[in-house]
Amino acid sequence: MRSLGIRPRLLLALVASVTVALAVLILGFNLLLERSLSRSAGDLARGRAAAQLAQLRVADGRLRLAEAPDAAGPDSETWVFSRGRVLEAPRAGTEVAAVARRLAAGPARVVDVPAADVRLAVAPAVFGGRRLGAVVAAVSLVPYEATQRTALLGSLLFGVAVLLLVALLGRWLLAASLRPVARMTRQAAMWSERDLGRRFGFGKPHDELTELAATLDALLDRLSASLRREQRFSAELSHELRTPLARVSAEAELALRRERRPEEYRAALEVVRRNAAELASIVDALVAAARHEAGGGRGTADAYEVARHAAETCAGLAEQRALEVELEPPLQPLRVGVESELAARILQPVLENACRYGRRRVRVEISRADGGVVYSVEDDGAGVAEPERERIFEPGVRGRSGRSDGDGAGLGLPLARRLAEAAAGEVEAVAAENCGGRFLVRLPAA
Repeated sequence: MRSLGIRPRLLLALVASVTVALAVLILGFNLLLERSLSRSAGDLARGRAAAQLAQLRVADGRLRLAEAPDAAGPDSETWVFSRGRVLEAPRAGTEVAAVARRLAAGPARVVDVPAADVRLAVAPAVFGGRRLGAVVAAVSLVPYEATQRTALLGSLLFGVAVLLLVALLGRWLLAASLRPVARMTRQAAMWSERDLGRRFGFGKPHDELTELAATLDALLDRLSASLRREQRFSAELSHELRTPLARVSAEAELALRRERRPEEYRAALEVVRRNAAELASIVDALVAAARHEAGGGRGTADAYEVARHAAETCAGLAEQRALEVELEPPLQPLRVGVESELAARILQPVLENACRYGRRRVRVEISRADGGVVYSVEDDGAGVAEPERERIFEPGVRGRSGRSDGDGAGLGLPLARRLAEAAAGEVEAVAAENCGGRFLVRLPAA
């Protein structure tokens, strides 16, 4: 059965079920018919005996037959016994006659004679409280048995015809019912390879087929989203790694062009080390984004520890630009509903952006608002113009204040926003109370 397809298995199950049901029905019908015919034969024999008994008369203490019996009276398949004498006997075999003679002395009953296919019914003749004799009536069982055989043969033929009809109709219905499933399966397989944008679009499921279509649509949506994430990850990875790799290659090429002093080699290696660290940070951030968007686990973390870790990561840049990073602890302990590493990856690009464009100071405040944790990152740099507050979150785009600075590839803020949105958070640039830039990072509270 396992080697067969679903349609042959369903058809076999249907045929087997109908076969069992028909067998039970045919067997029950024939048993009931047999009992009914047997009862009819017994009733007929007793009726004949009673009819013949009604025709008897008593004279001189003996039974006498009526002189002029009614034409509508009983037939001649009866024996009339009067005190051991046979007043009337039909033409029957000696075995049946012998059984009838024995029964005449007994009580009223019905007895079969299997050898002759005859049923005998005995009716004692009692007049005036005395038994004067008996009447034995015979009924041939041949027509009843013929009727029973005919009914059995007819019910078997009817059952076979019904079974064939059910098999043909079931085969057609199963083929018609499963045809859309096969077609949808082929279409889904073709779309998954060539056109992930196609959908069945049957609307809200209301039966098994529309539920299957909705399931396949959801599967195609997940495949499409996974492919988009993969493509975006590849594009962002190549875009973000281009600048650090170019710097490493240029610095190494420049160092190898001619002999240099040890301190110059040291400076070149420091540039290579710094860009290698930036490459590692970029790869880690992109991998964290891809893993979280693919359904990575969600944890919790201390909000202040997240900010401190991000500040430590940006300490080198702050020291290089002689910036002071002020980290204000919250008034009460707060926890974010995001794992520590991911929360730091979200905050780090925003803090690094502030360190890159701030002049002397960067300030980070942590507070709770609207059921979430808000990081406010402020710098005293040139700030972000209002028309650019959304554009700077597009990959490869910088504000006017950052165009002269060749550091970075312009992917930090877009990646921070994407990571935050994947964690049910948000990153946005807002107007600062004083001059400078201000960014708000909102993350869900634990």
